[in-house]
Amino acid sequence: MAAALQCLTPCLGLPSRFSTLSLTASTSSSATAFKPLSFSANTSHNLLSTGFVSIVPVRRTSQLVVCEAAPKKADSAAKRARQSEKRRVYNKAKKSEMKTRMKKALETLDLLKKKPDAQQEEVLFTEKLIAEAYSAIDKAVKAGALHRNTGARRKSRLARRKKAVEIHHGWYTPSAAA
Repeated sequence: MAAALQCLTPCLGLPSRFSTLSLTASTSSSATAFKPLSFSANTSHNLLSTGFVSIVPVRRTSQLVVCEAAPKKADSAAKRARQSEKRRVYNKAKKSEMKTRMKKALETLDLLKKKPDAQQEEVLFTEKLIAEAYSAIDKAVKAGALHRNTGARRKSRLARRKKAVEIHHGWYTPSAAA
């Protein structure tokens, strides 16, 4: 949380030669006004001594110290952040592979459906692409990158599209419903 904070020297226990402490975020480019925060001497001392806030000097002038304050992450929070970033990248790769394989299979099915003189043997290549897409979907579900119902829905979409192509060309005739 970026906030501008101006406190008197006794609040934070800085040497007496500094009369003002201003805490701002270095990445803030807009010149918005922030509501000043005030802390008692005990609260400020406790926050700084227990490591909840880290103050890093950014610039010094004769009577002014400009610092950057950011709450420190606990070790477990930092580890959790590392783990979630690693998982995000891994899941993104799984999803990307799945989407690519599905796209290839669906495009091939569309081309096969539009082709007027298509032969039934041409479906074999498409079936290999569909099998690869199924495999990628199953891997994404197993890794937890995709919910199992979403995976089932996508596999069903591929199967329905293949069946529609086969029906369109007359290679498959659905049985009469009872």
